[in-house]
This record gives sequence, C-alpha cells and structure tokens, in this order.
Amino acid sequence: MYKMQQTIKEEIHFVGYGIHTGVKTNMTLKSSKENSGIKFIRTDLNGMPEIKADVDYVFKTQRSTCLKKGEAEIYTVEHILSAITGAEIDNIIIEIDNIEIPILDGSASDFSRKIQKVGTKKQKAKKKYFEIFKKISLYDEESKSEIVITPSDKYQVEVKIDYKSQVLGIQSASLNTLSDFHNEIASNRTFCFIHELDYLLENDLIKGGDINNAIIIVENKISEKKLNLLRKKFKNPKINVNKSGYLNNVSLRHHNEPARHKLLDVIGDLSLLGLPIKGKIHAYKPGHKINTKFAKKLKKIMKEQINKTAPEINFNREPLYNKEKIKSILPHRDPFLFIDEIRDIGDDFIVGVKFVKADEYYFQGHFPGEPVMPGVLQLETMAQAGGVLILNSVEKPEDYLTFFLKIDNAKFKRKVVPGDTIIFRLELISPIRRGLCHMRGAGFVNGKIVVEAELLAQISKK
Repeated sequence: MYKMQQTIKEEIHFVGYGIHTGVKTNMTLKSSKENSGIKFIRTDLNGMPEIKADVDYVFKTQRSTCLKKGEAEIYTVEHILSAITGAEIDNIIIEIDNIEIPILDGSASDFSRKIQKVGTKKQKAKKKYFEIFKKISLYDEESKSEIVITPSDKYQVEVKIDYKSQVLGIQSASLNTLSDFHNEIASNRTFCFIHELDYLLENDLIKGGDINNAIIIVENKISEKKLNLLRKKFKNPKINVNKSGYLNNVSLRHHNEPARHKLLDVIGDLSLLGLPIKGKIHAYKPGHKINTKFAKKLKKIMKEQINKTAPEINFNREPLYNKEKIKSILPHRDPFLFIDEIRDIGDDFIVGVKFVKADEYYFQGHFPGEPVMPGVLQLETMAQAGGVLILNSVEKPEDYLTFFLKIDNAKFKRKVVPGDTIIFRLELISPIRRGLCHMRGAGFVNGKIVVEAELLAQISKK
C-alpha cells in the first residue's frame, strides 16, 4: 500500500535567535501544494526570494548547514529540516524574516512538538521515494568520517561518534523508524568542546549561543580566569564545571545525547536530497560537511534513477496545463505545437505528454504503410516541454522566447507510432544562469525510454 504526500494542517509560528548570527528571527511554517517540496522564503528581502531545500544550494557547512540562492542566504537549516523529515512531511513553506533559523534550545524539540500538535494532512499525490538498491559510501580522509547507506524498506539511521574524549567516550545512537523521531531524537541538543569555544568566538560564530542551547564539554581543568571570561560572554555569573565534565551542571536528556544530536543533524542534512529515503544510513563521526557531500552523491545517483524511470501519471485527473494554457506560454501554434499537456512542474523539472494521433500530418510521408514519428519531432516535442519549464521561471512568459542552441547525446531507442503516448520528463542539469538553460530529458512509451537527449537553450526577450 502506497503512502500519500503530507503537509501541515495549520500555520505554525516561532520566534528566537540564531545561534551564530545572534539575530532575532520570526519563522512561520505554512502548508504547501503537492509535489512542491520544502521551500524557504526570505520575507525580509525584496521580492521575497525562495530557496528550495536542495543540497545544490549549500554554500557553507562550518558548524551548521547554510543555503544560498542569488543574494538570499539562510543559516542553520538542519534542525527544522530534521523535524520536518521526522514528521514525514513532503510539502511545506518556511517563511523567515532574517538570515538564520532560530536555535531555540539547540535541538529540534520545539519544532517537532508544534508540528505534532497541529498535525499533518494527507494530500492527493503519492509519496515519492529515493530507494537504495546497493551499498553507497563516502569517506573523508581529513576527518576520518564515513557514511554508508545500504538497502532497506524504510528509513533507518545509525550513528557512532568517537572524538577520543574521556567525557564522551565512544557513543552510538540509532533510529529504526521515523515514527520514533519525536520521542527519541528531536530533544537532543547541539554540543561543542570547551577548546572549540575560542575558535567560535574569534570567528564570530556563536553570537546567539548560551549555556541553555548547547552542551559544552570540558575535557581538562580550566582556570578561574577562563571561567570568568565565559561568565561574561554568556552573562551568567554562576557558570561552573560539574564533575561529569559539562559546563554549568547540565543534565543530559539521554546518556548518549551528543550521538543522538549527530543523528538529528544527519537526518536534517540528508533531507536536502529532496525525496524521502528508503535505505539504512551508517554514519561514523558525521558532520555537516560530509553529510552534505554524501547528499550530493546520492542526488546524482537519484537523478540517474529518475531519468530511467517513467513518471507515473493519473490520466483521470485534469492536466496542470492543457493545450490552451500551453499556448499562453509558448509562441508555437498548430501544426507545430506538439506538446499536448503539462502534468507536473517544479523549480527544476517538468513532465509533459504527447498523444501521438494517427492523423498527424507527417505520417503521410513518414512512412506510407508504416507510419513512424520522426526523431527530430520527438526532440522538438521534448524541447517544447523544456520551453514551458524555462518560461515558467520568468514573470511574464508571453514577453519571452526560447531558442535552442545545442542538442547533445540524442538517442532513439524505439519506434514511436500512432496510438502511442509519450511521457516526457526534463530536469535542469544546472540552475538557469544569464538566460542559459541546460536540461536533460527523456521520453517514455509504456514505461520504456524511446528518446533521450541533453538540450541547451537561451531565454530571449521578444
């Protein structure tokens, strides 16, 4: 039995300070339509720019995971993304009015609790997964960290950490099902070692940090002078080190809270893949750098899988764009408008349909007695679907034209004949820059690839 996509039932509001920037941020979670994914919106910037929760937008992983698209940046996204993934939410909008997500208590507890409180609602589209069929691994020589994923019928995560610390020792944590996330993982706070504080303070990284939103581990005895500096920094005259090696008599929420928090971060960072995972993660000493590098590796493999798999379409439902709607975007007209429907569209992909009818004019000469759709027209139909994707990215598509500059790696795998229905799926190979759009596309008939190619196009004003 397949699952349906989910979003939240009601808006959820948060306010707090960013741990690194110290800025006050208001954040609102809003429901979103099917197949829209997770999106951030900077409401404080001109035009309210959107940033998709996508690993391609990661630009910094120093102590947190940060996204950037154009001039818009968002810091420390991992905790809210972890809570969203833990609740098995597919589509959601995250509005923020500043640069950094609130740290709150240093965990995902408040995020997860409020999501649980308002609840989720099922949507009309089937949930999509990235399913793992073979072992995939990544090793980082510098940190000696490693992440491995193996096949599983559900999402599972195991984490092991070893920082050669007498206080922490060797710790492990595991999550066997996402339904346990709220109770077992969400409440575990971020942590750092006391010797890392100097670096963090020198690099202006914890302007919003305090002893209430992070666990600070003390390996060796520290001087009263150092304690006084910390008391001043955190504006707390009672700061001390307890016998267990934690600053200010902190009580751990779990005996392995640091390992559980690393697991929380893994889930948040890997959510930037864009699809829920069916596979088991094994992570040794994970961190934002290797987590996001691994997500990029998985995304490349996921795209290869998607490119070879025909999109599922319910033809009993109305198309997203019918031919008349397509005419309002594309300048093409009959008999040269070949794409019939747009069934799905996102920031970086589109799914279109061509119904190959027996009375198509070109069948009169190609070929009498054995009609076959010319390969060049298959490519043209694919290009028209790509044109809709490109023009969908501009404010007034009717004011623009698309010109295709290059076709690479075009392959024709099977004949296309009258009565066939070609389902085209195209995706951006790279973000649209300076009006240039590089896409990869494939056309499917009865689940089999009939045509594939890479296309380069340019947007031009009329």
